[in-house]
Amino acid sequence: MGKVGDCDICNEKADLTFRRVEVWRNATWRLTMSNFSDVKGFCYLEPIKHIEYITELEGKEADEFGKILAYASKAIKKATGAKLVYVYIFGDHIPHLHVHLAPHIDGDNYADDVIKSGINIKEDMMTDEEQLKLKGAIKHQMSSLH
Repeated sequence: MGKVGDCDICNEKADLTFRRVEVWRNATWRLTMSNFSDVKGFCYLEPIKHIEYITELEGKEADEFGKILAYASKAIKKATGAKLVYVYIFGDHIPHLHVHLAPHIDGDNYADDVIKSGINIKEDMMTDEEQLKLKGAIKHQMSSLH
């Protein structure tokens, strides 16, 4: 297990790098939305506690994982009007478990494949105002699903 201080998620460097805003959190999980993406509403679900890989989930994090993943996916789908939400984990770029939640609508970059090479990621997919509005919509959906 890596050092927590070296983890870009624990030390919040990932929030700055990917222009992420926190949308929701409980005692064990947090949901952030990135404005450094190729689709509006792209989110990350990650444990608060430093856990490197999904195979290391235990206790409350393991107990809540499926339920919170389902709630977050539903919230993002409803708030964005997406056809569905792609869920994927790579696991080796940043040594902290984080689930990618990518809302998909017809005609977006995910129309044929979840991952395409050569996609030009837009660093400013949304204005700050649009990001704040969508954050509120997803947060509202998260609170209504419990």
